[in-house]
Amino acid sequence: MMLQVSPQAEARLVKLLRDQPGYFKLFYDTDGCSDDGIAVLLILNERDSDDVSIQAGKLPFVINKQQQMYFESGLNLQFVNSFPLFHLSSDSRNYGNNIKVVDLRDSAAVKSESNEWFVG
Repeated sequence: MMLQVSPQAEARLVKLLRDQPGYFKLFYDTDGCSDDGIAVLLILNERDSDDVSIQAGKLPFVINKQQQMYFESGLNLQFVNSFPLFHLSSDSRNYGNNIKVVDLRDSAAVKSESNEWFVG
């Protein structure tokens, strides 16, 4: 899987790391969604054992290998300058114009190996 990150999106993501180590995890959240799920970006302290790397230039991106089926193999991530949100798409599909980034690194109650992430 490959993620092409625009220069503006890369700069914003680097800023969100706040000079701390972390991984960006592409996650398809279906909890509480009526028909379809939503794509979100999580920032985690470490990779889970079922995570695989996403080629995203210099940025450390991962995805759970079971969640790869929700996304095409080639993705584009852009930063929407007027909002603190991202746009995720592929050549044939729009995954969202308002992709949130949720930093879970400081969440002591979050178990790293959980498949039950809830982003609300």
